[in-house]
Amino acid sequence: MNIEEFRDYCLSKKYVTECFPFDNVTLVFKVAGKMFALASLEKHPVTVNLKCDPQKALQLREEHDEISPGYHMSKIHWNTVTIDGGLSNKLIRELTDDSYNLVVKGMSKKQQKDFGLES
Repeated sequence: MNIEEFRDYCLSKKYVTECFPFDNVTLVFKVAGKMFALASLEKHPVTVNLKCDPQKALQLREEHDEISPGYHMSKIHWNTVTIDGGLSNKLIRELTDDSYNLVVKGMSKKQQKDFGLES
């Protein structure tokens, strides 16, 4: 998956916006104002940071060389994922979905309802 495909996939989700809050090379994706993905536009190979369940994060890191503890993030809750390497597009989409869903799940029920994100 390349960065354009990753961007399109993130933006296809409900209430997702993109911005550059840190610098002009770190693209951040937010759902209802909460960050769920960050992508470096200057790193090659292309990497993205995605939120992940802590137990699953450890398992994924053991199974895939392309997944490591989150760079400049909480190493417990975030993974850095190389998206233009050996991982399938399907797995990258699943990891992105997991990150999005974890952030939505962390919102109050009222926020979820207000944004039409309740499960």
